[in-house]
Amino acid sequence: MVKVEELIKRLEEKNKEAIPLFKKAYQMAESAHSGVFRESGEPYITHPLEVVKNLLDIEVYDTDTLCAALLHDVVEDTSITLEDIRNTINPTVAELVDGVTKMRRMNFSTEEEQVFANTRKIINGLTKDIRIILIKLADRLHNMRTLTYKKPAKQKENAIETMELFVPLALSIGAYQVKSELEDLALMYIEPNVYDEILGRREEYAKVENAYLEELKRKLQKVLQERNIPNEILLRTRNVCSIYRKIVKGYEMKNIYDIFYLKILVQEIDDCYRTLRQVHAITPPINGRFKDYIFNPRTNHYQSLHTTGADTNGKLVKTKIRTFDMNKVSAYGIPAYWNLDPKKPETEFPTRKTIAETQAEIREKLQFAKRLQEIDSSFRENRDFFREIKQELLTEHVYVYTHSGEIIELPMGSTALDFACQVHPDELDAMTGVIVNGKQVPVNTILRNNDTVQIDTNGMVNREDWENSVKTYNGKTKIKVLINRQKHEQAL
Repeated sequence: MVKVEELIKRLEEKNKEAIPLFKKAYQMAESAHSGVFRESGEPYITHPLEVVKNLLDIEVYDTDTLCAALLHDVVEDTSITLEDIRNTINPTVAELVDGVTKMRRMNFSTEEEQVFANTRKIINGLTKDIRIILIKLADRLHNMRTLTYKKPAKQKENAIETMELFVPLALSIGAYQVKSELEDLALMYIEPNVYDEILGRREEYAKVENAYLEELKRKLQKVLQERNIPNEILLRTRNVCSIYRKIVKGYEMKNIYDIFYLKILVQEIDDCYRTLRQVHAITPPINGRFKDYIFNPRTNHYQSLHTTGADTNGKLVKTKIRTFDMNKVSAYGIPAYWNLDPKKPETEFPTRKTIAETQAEIREKLQFAKRLQEIDSSFRENRDFFREIKQELLTEHVYVYTHSGEIIELPMGSTALDFACQVHPDELDAMTGVIVNGKQVPVNTILRNNDTVQIDTNGMVNREDWENSVKTYNGKTKIKVLINRQKHEQAL
């Protein structure tokens, strides 16, 4: 059980100026939750303290965020109001607490309507203030770690909600460490037997695989040291849920070659590519299994080099190579930008950003957030909003490339025409077809990961089946507008 003194000690090292306000918020939370206990039997105040610890663990040191984490349940569960927080702490903390506070049941005619409204409020926190999402993720993480004290029906309900809502949210901001733990905790309650079986088999495989990777690690350390490339090489293991998803797609666990892999951390971008050369010298690369996410980052800002090679015996080995800063962003997500060294050379990235700069970039550049804003403005009813969000954003995605190399994120099952509607909406009038991987294809062609897609504006236009060739709401809307406009023009 974490103590407030431990958290204050960590703040002394990272944000000493936060301590006075943090203590005031703690006193307010402790008084509000006094005499209340969790189902585990622990005093309720242990929960907000654990939420703060989870935030510190992902290097969130922002004063207002930590104070709001301490107070995140007081408005919902006690007599304290947002006005009290505004006057006693500050207006920003009150706004963050409001962002994570559930709407009261009395405002809705049914419980289902309340759930839809609260879900909308949580998701929209991403574009309002990412700190709201961080507090909700830290809160959900502790609740999932202590889910054993809930009744079975509640355990499964919380686990499903975590898998359907909080895992995609963590993924959307690139917080892979949080995402992986949340989905494994959820799978434990959704498919407990499957979880235990995969975990047991993974432990069996580890005895052999880790010994092999340790030997490979020593070889790489030696050659990197000889070439004066400072590094840290880590042995990594796929989380249980990611293995489960592979099995669901038809893979046998024994044939999933990258359950265990190497991760190499270096200081600079140039070192990433120098290291890649040495990795390929020891394990020559397999064609088609190299990905450069450094200069072509994923849509959630993830950066790394991925390569798969084969040793002299034909054994496949996956290696990920990135800088230490890229690794922070990968583990903790977009908020990791707040703590990067501001004095790095301009040629080195990722670069440090303020909270305000990060939020602006989320709204303007993060594909998840941009589609979220479009859907939010298109649907008045919470039920319709959630249906569309679940179909387009809180689901598995396919990642394709434009002809210029930009990665585009689309819902799994999207067609070539969906791509055109999202990437080239202003050129639909002139579009005559779509080219995928250099070949002209029907507009209803289902896209696959790593396809390269571009629109064609040469030739005859045939839009007879376009209305039935899109899967996304965005695509349906764009095509409907286009067809209605053309009908109107023909009638003139």
